[in-house]
Amino acid sequence: MSRYGSGFREPPWVMGDPKEVMDWMEASHPSKKDKPDYRSDKEFLKNLHIRFDFNVEKKVIKSPCMVCRLISLNKIEENIELLPITELVLRGLAKAKFRNTAKIILDGKTIDGLSEFADKISQGKNLEITAILADVEKCIAIIRIKKIHGEKEHSVDIQIKGKIRSEIYHTFLNYLNEKIGLKEET
Repeated sequence: MSRYGSGFREPPWVMGDPKEVMDWMEASHPSKKDKPDYRSDKEFLKNLHIRFDFNVEKKVIKSPCMVCRLISLNKIEENIELLPITELVLRGLAKAKFRNTAKIILDGKTIDGLSEFADKISQGKNLEITAILADVEKCIAIIRIKKIHGEKEHSVDIQIKGKIRSEIYHTFLNYLNEKIGLKEET
């Protein structure tokens, strides 16, 4: 309501009753119940698994056991560097709001200090990182990057345990797709 014909709504104490006061308060300062509640959001994904290899030079390491060769237990060594891949995956996790890195295991040993982080990773063969997402729901991501892996395994294996909002997951996946060029297979 306006006295002078303008499009602006005047405060109710200028010319109004208690109902107009409440209408004006609600219009100028909406109540908190209008905010979306993410806990009731149905767009959650649960227990995801992302696996991929790189298009790099691969060398087959044959198993000494004849039976192992027959059932495809040979190893594959990929010509990849762990440090750049680790950096890309960690940046992708940071974009997806994974802020806490709980544990970093390199070749079976836990890395404690970040001062030796780069030197140790560049010389390592297998890396495992555990990251925690403290969003609406608690979610844990376990990332395994392997230079040497079985024939039926992949060099990068990302397992997301728990519930994660689909938009956060797609942010992470889009970052990896942009930087690495992932193509989804079903």
